[in-house]
Amino acid sequence: MQTPFRTVFFVSDGTGITVEALGHSLLSQFEAVKFTQIRIPFVDNEEKAREVVARINARSEADGIRPIVFTTLINPRIAEIVHLADAFSISYFETFLSPLETELGVKSSHTVGRTHGSTDSSDYKERIEAINYTLAHDDGITDRDLEEADVVLVGVSRCGKTPTSLYLAMQFGLKAANFPLIPEDFERGKLPGTLEKHRSKLFGLTIQPERLAQIREERRPNSRYASLANCRHEVEEAERMMRREGIRWLDSSTKSIEEIATTVLEELNLR
Repeated sequence: MQTPFRTVFFVSDGTGITVEALGHSLLSQFEAVKFTQIRIPFVDNEEKAREVVARINARSEADGIRPIVFTTLINPRIAEIVHLADAFSISYFETFLSPLETELGVKSSHTVGRTHGSTDSSDYKERIEAINYTLAHDDGITDRDLEEADVVLVGVSRCGKTPTSLYLAMQFGLKAANFPLIPEDFERGKLPGTLEKHRSKLFGLTIQPERLAQIREERRPNSRYASLANCRHEVEEAERMMRREGIRWLDSSTKSIEEIATTVLEELNLR
């Protein structure tokens, strides 16, 4: 039986990141359907809106079935034009903003890009500082200023520490350092000395050896570093160390970066 498919458009008058994230949260519930996803940002005038309609209609004709369209369009006229397309359309603002206005008894600001705030806000500046800090403290590059870290991720090489650290910095403005656990640490039988006094900030990541071997093989083919035997050894030693040291940890093998980051936030009570 052929897997059903649908084309999905995410249309926004801003970057489209918000509507895409909201749409993904719904589409992920339909595992039996294959989705081709297209994001169209900065639809901020009627001419662009009509171009979007033409693009959606062309895809509808090519697919032989109407696309699904998610929108976050503040301007009512632009939204009206886009929703004339031959598609199944869902407007997040129409669905949620109007009922909220009724409940709160006030009109919304109807400001484009309000979700992401102003570029001169303190939140934005803190986020940039967090990203710079995280990049400077990636993969144990330096142990300076660890007292400023909100979280320090530890685990074997290539278990997901770097992308998780960057996500925490970019999404939440957290200063996230990360350190690899290496064979020398296992031989000593204890954490690197620089991490000892920051124990309360530590969170560990582990990974299934088979998955780790696949990832490492792409980086260093046919090496001892990527061999399944070595990966098993390193993962076993790292997990043994984390249990002994009382470090909270999780298996990243089947987790998304969002899921890992959320667990870190909850376990370390970071807000």
